[in-house]
Amino acid sequence: MLLSVLSWLFGGLLLAVIVVAGLVLATWWIAAKAGRLVPASGKFIEIDGNRIHYVEEGEGRPIVFLHGLGAQLHHFRYTLFGRFGAGYRLIALDRPGSGHSPRASGATGRLPEQAQLVRRFIEELGLEQPLIVGHSLGGAIALTLAVEHPETISGIALLAPLTHLEPRVRQKFDLLYVPSCLVRWIMAYTVAIPASLKYAEPTMKFIFAPQAVTDDYMIGGGGWLGLRPAHYHATSTDVVAVEQDLGRIEQRYGEIAMPAGILFGTVDRVIGIAAHGEPMRDRIKGLDFEAVDGLGHMPQFADPERVITFVKRIAERAFAARSLSGADRA
Repeated sequence: MLLSVLSWLFGGLLLAVIVVAGLVLATWWIAAKAGRLVPASGKFIEIDGNRIHYVEEGEGRPIVFLHGLGAQLHHFRYTLFGRFGAGYRLIALDRPGSGHSPRASGATGRLPEQAQLVRRFIEELGLEQPLIVGHSLGGAIALTLAVEHPETISGIALLAPLTHLEPRVRQKFDLLYVPSCLVRWIMAYTVAIPASLKYAEPTMKFIFAPQAVTDDYMIGGGGWLGLRPAHYHATSTDVVAVEQDLGRIEQRYGEIAMPAGILFGTVDRVIGIAAHGEPMRDRIKGLDFEAVDGLGHMPQFADPERVITFVKRIAERAFAARSLSGADRA
């Protein structure tokens, strides 16, 4: 009897080891494929232990683009770069842990930490008060930057931004909300990536809805880069970390005095306009608020020309205000 029990236990343990080994190998294979399909294409700069990957084009007034949760710089490079015309220096970066930017050891992903890193990035590149364009979670980081480091930037142009602490948003990302650092790391290197690949299509349909996912999203839009363990770990870290600061940051929106704009789709299923868009109308003085009927959460993919027109409109206000401020100081 004892021998039979031990045999069952050994068999179960062996099966578990085989399953885990299979998941680890699958994760490695998927991650290697992602790196081959979407290699690094820009420059790197070391900032506070983070190796930041970024791309830029053009000359003139600087605009810095901050991508959203689980995304990377191709969300802007693929959709908006090459269409702005002359007079702008466009810079998009992979936030730490995303794309090809490794996150520093011990980094928390909290909003003030990410905003501080963007401030340091601006300083290291010698950018003079750029306009910040933030999409989704990138919008929350842009708002944090505007609140805590207003002297660093000239204005903010937000696309479907995360603006308020809302429990329902977490519920939409239950598989990413992993408070335990140990469990998060184990999931990242075993089950998370194979599961993400399996459910990539319905996930993308949800994020893009009601618009269709663009045909070349996985490569041109950088989608494959989300299928790597470090990227999943950073994304999960960001989901957990945002709850620690957003409630405090949103209490300070009234302090924002720089030119600001928000473009929001009326049928965004990821971050609803009712909770994250409409309440902002009375929070920031002079806010340029553009609600777009029938648009979902990915405006830069669905209607890039509208987004460019919006960003340029905010840029004109922001850089005019910066020039006026400079003249006043002189």
